[in-house]
Amino acid sequence: MQDFRDYYQILKVPADASNEEIKKSFRRLARQYHPDLNPNDKVAEEKFKAIGEAYEVLSDPNKRSEYDQFTRYHQQKGNKRKPKGTSRTEERNYDEFGNFREFVDDLMGRDSRRVETSDAFRPTSTKTARTIPRPVPKDVEARLTLPLEKAYSGGRERIRLEDGRSLEVDLPPGMLSNQRVRLKGLGINGGSLYLKITVAAHPAFMMEGYDISYQLAVSPLEAVLGGAVEVPTLDGRVKMNLPNGLRSGQRLRLANKGYPDENSDRGDQLIEIQIVAPKEISPDEKELYEKLQALTTFNPRQD
Repeated sequence: MQDFRDYYQILKVPADASNEEIKKSFRRLARQYHPDLNPNDKVAEEKFKAIGEAYEVLSDPNKRSEYDQFTRYHQQKGNKRKPKGTSRTEERNYDEFGNFREFVDDLMGRDSRRVETSDAFRPTSTKTARTIPRPVPKDVEARLTLPLEKAYSGGRERIRLEDGRSLEVDLPPGMLSNQRVRLKGLGINGGSLYLKITVAAHPAFMMEGYDISYQLAVSPLEAVLGGAVEVPTLDGRVKMNLPNGLRSGQRLRLANKGYPDENSDRGDQLIEIQIVAPKEISPDEKELYEKLQALTTFNPRQD
């Protein structure tokens, strides 16, 4: 059969390879030919698809057994010798498949040919029926790393799985690191897809339970006088009124601007004050600072 595919050769394992050897070789080859590592490489893309198909068959004991029987049947047919000691499981008529692809489609439960046919023009017509095995649902697991903002908001996200599929999935809001998100029907043959979530570290926000801390830089004048400033949050920038007399390291609180818990109740955003002095000032500014220094009675080292 010209279009026959040797799945053992594709995965570079011997025909008596163990399940662990098959899985190990599949993972190595899948990484090597993954489309993300070989952009716009059609050859690598086709090899990746073939590797995924080979693994789907050889990793399933029932599919692997029937594939092995199919292989032996056509090898014996090619040698024009009848198989010796044929078992009942090997008595299936593989000649009903016009090509290798039809056999694989049937093996995967994707056969689109009619199950029942009849000849309506002959009085002695007979019906032949063939039972197509129902595909067995299989759960799969994948890892997904998300930025904090995406984990917070959820929504539509495109992911690529090790088996070569590229999916758009709807993610729930308020995801946390090490959480497993179940997506029904997105596994193999209608099984579930489990996503293990990792929330990437954020350059400005830090999780403290369901509270979020943020360091806010303020000038010495803002620390003394207070006033309105804009503060970034997961919901966007909000205005906040700073009290006067702020200390470096002091924490203020924005209620209900933190992360949602399992009951959708939100934590707070903790604003940690960092007083930052300017490195360079103009002559006019220097003159004003000197006048202020002469007038002030405050001495932070007095006690």
